[in-house]
Amino acid sequence: MRLSVDVVIVGCGVSGLVAALSLPEQLRVLVIAKGGLEESNSILAQGGMSVLLDETDEDDYFADTLEAGHGENRECTVRIMIGESRSALDYLRELGVEFDTDSQGQLDYTREGGHRKRRICHFKDYTGREIITKLLQRAQQRDNVTFMDHTTMVDILESSGTCVGVRAVDGQGDELEIESGWTILATGGVGGLFEQSTSFPIMTGDGCRIAREHGVRLENMDYVQFHPTGLYSPGDVRAVLVSESTRGEGAVLLDAKGERFTDELLPRDVLCEEIRRKMEEEGSSYVRLSFEGLDADAVKARFPGIYESCLERGYDMTREPIPVCPVQHYLMGGIHVDENSLTTMPRLFAVGETSCNGVHGANRLASNSLLESVVFSRRAAAEITRQHAACQTGTA
Repeated sequence: MRLSVDVVIVGCGVSGLVAALSLPEQLRVLVIAKGGLEESNSILAQGGMSVLLDETDEDDYFADTLEAGHGENRECTVRIMIGESRSALDYLRELGVEFDTDSQGQLDYTREGGHRKRRICHFKDYTGREIITKLLQRAQQRDNVTFMDHTTMVDILESSGTCVGVRAVDGQGDELEIESGWTILATGGVGGLFEQSTSFPIMTGDGCRIAREHGVRLENMDYVQFHPTGLYSPGDVRAVLVSESTRGEGAVLLDAKGERFTDELLPRDVLCEEIRRKMEEEGSSYVRLSFEGLDADAVKARFPGIYESCLERGYDMTREPIPVCPVQHYLMGGIHVDENSLTTMPRLFAVGETSCNGVHGANRLASNSLLESVVFSRRAAAEITRQHAACQTGTA
């Protein structure tokens, strides 16, 4: 079967949906998803989305991002992400995405590891689900956007060194050739390649692998982040993430003796090493996260998803410490892209976790991933819009 569209987007997470919604409505857009339309890592995001508080926060936010990334960040893209963060937030709210507010109706910011300030917007502990639900509703209302779920990209189509679409297999096993003027890869990370990860098992680095086969430049593929606090549950195929914001709100890490042993708001890679050392010292498979100093009702209201997930596995986090350990979580590397998410192959773009625009460096600062997805997907859509206009006027 052969299809022809203006833009094909491979992936249905925040980055793919934002790109679809940011493209002009006169362009025909096809979004294909390897699993169900809600089966993306974005929907699992708990903590929230970082944003610049105000102009006085710019240097601090920049410093926090570079410190977490061990200075290996691409400074120009970090500046872009921070500078466009308030616009990204406004964009989501205009689309109907809700974020928690305080009693005065102001945004209720939380704090996570590596942040020196409370600058993270959230919706309880399922920010990703709130964003995906609203974006998907809006995208499905667009006449120019079509979705195909359970459709797996198996290759990209190339002509004279330019990407001209993708080859895919649908849920019935039928092969599809999707010809397109522009292609956006939003295929997520590599968590499905690990024994245990916070990712869905279908996230197996397809975009990166296929791009490499066509000579498209990859970058820092060995920069894989582990999250310090996955719920220790050996029988689970996918690890339950226990958000960093639990620690930002006062939960503490305890050793086997019930003693606090570290600063819970260290950058993720540093804290993972602290936990690993403690586990090795004790000969244990986990440490403990305690909510003892927090009000039980407040914990249930702020972290309902985590609370229910723990209960399902026999733990009441308001009554006892829960077992946690580091688990694979995020890929900082990926397909090399410029500040507009363009890869080294003409007309091929990459956004979200499958891309590497350099904002994360060697270690991602907490809650920068949703922001990165929104900012650089919008930039990809803007660049495609510019190129399309140039083609129409003959100035390309």
